[in-house]
Amino acid sequence: MLNAPDYAAVVRAAERIAGMAHRTPVMTSRTADARTGASLFFKCENFQRVGAFKFRGATNALAALDDAQRRRGVVAFSSGNHAQAIALAGRLQGAPVTIVMPRDAPSAKVAATRGYGAEVVLYDRYADDREAIGRALAEAGGLALIPPFDHPDVIAGQGTAAKELIEDTGPLDLLLVCLGGGGLLAGSALCAEALSPGCAVYGVEPEAGNDGQRSFRSGEIVSIAVPRTLADGAQTQALGRLTFPIIRRLVTDVVTVSDAALVDAMRFFAERMRMVVEPTGCLAAAAAFTGAVDVRGKRVGVVLSGGNVDLARFAELIGGGTA
Repeated sequence: MLNAPDYAAVVRAAERIAGMAHRTPVMTSRTADARTGASLFFKCENFQRVGAFKFRGATNALAALDDAQRRRGVVAFSSGNHAQAIALAGRLQGAPVTIVMPRDAPSAKVAATRGYGAEVVLYDRYADDREAIGRALAEAGGLALIPPFDHPDVIAGQGTAAKELIEDTGPLDLLLVCLGGGGLLAGSALCAEALSPGCAVYGVEPEAGNDGQRSFRSGEIVSIAVPRTLADGAQTQALGRLTFPIIRRLVTDVVTVSDAALVDAMRFFAERMRMVVEPTGCLAAAAAFTGAVDVRGKRVGVVLSGGNVDLARFAELIGGGTA
């Protein structure tokens, strides 16, 4: 069993990924502030390479491998953003990459993953075990298995987004972070503890997939069926064995928002801030907009985790199409 990372691991990750990952902008909106009664600071990971924060953890995890293992290659499983991130990180660092992806993953994400040079193995997310497929490929080919969230180097890498956010904004009262498997939330919580003591950290899940909320409140990992939600990046079934203890120790609470709230947030970012943010990327913002977390009078960091969404589907949703 690998050891959970600490804030020092996040600092090392920041050093490893410097020059490969972008330091993404922090944006503000007077309209968003007026709507919520708060000062919101949006960390725009939709402008990260491959369009999502996942590039941070993927890059750090590959950089932490020895040269021989990188030459042999890596395997990962992902609904899309981790897939693209590992694919590009592998290309930049000379590592062959195989990705296990669900057949119903957004076509743009599958195409981008292949475009970065990865071999894609498709599976049925409602019937097959992606982890078992990934482990079998790793064992057969001598490949390093890099899961999307439950790995110390991945968690540390994802935490660099919150590290930059707090460095750029100064201390925060609240930090809102989307929650799937918990890599970003765990890494962010480590940074908040170190850089902004007293900052309350909230994880935000889709209503249809509240395994993290149930786990957090019960004190043990709860597994659920694959949730059906627009937030494809949060269609995880359970938190990780490494991410859960960090979240349990450092996070204030886990809340949920509806798919309709995600569409509303997508529309806000498109109309008011001229940005494309994918449904999963809107989870944290939707918690502020809907009042799922009371942000009034607070300085609030909001991680926009990604912007990878099929443009035809994006247009349908923000134009008033059905979810």
